[in-house]
Amino acid sequence: MKSAIATSAAPQAIGPYCQAIRAGDWVFVSGQLPLGADGQAMAPGVAAQTEACLDNLAAILAAAGLRLGDVVKTTVFMTDLGQFAAMNEVYARRFGSPFPARATVGVAALPKGASVEIEAVAFAGK
Repeated sequence: MKSAIATSAAPQAIGPYCQAIRAGDWVFVSGQLPLGADGQAMAPGVAAQTEACLDNLAAILAAAGLRLGDVVKTTVFMTDLGQFAAMNEVYARRFGSPFPARATVGVAALPKGASVEIEAVAFAGK
């Protein structure tokens, strides 16, 4: 059984998908862009965009009763892997050890001109 998770504390989906889906003990959070909760005001720079993506991810997890520490896997999409260190510095500060498993993928473009997008899988079991 699955159920949608939604919050007004993060941008609404810009397409036919949910902010997140709970399936049993697992929560799958859709890719988060560096937008404000109103869907506007993209932060400038990779570090600020990474912060904004993680803020949105944290807000959606909170709506599911979870936190960043419950994340077991992320995928980071970046339009410029030359900015990896700036993203990684923010990422390392926001996630505690043990860090989630992660893949970082270089892409040609992201929606709304973003430089970073982050999706996550969290475990909600005990």
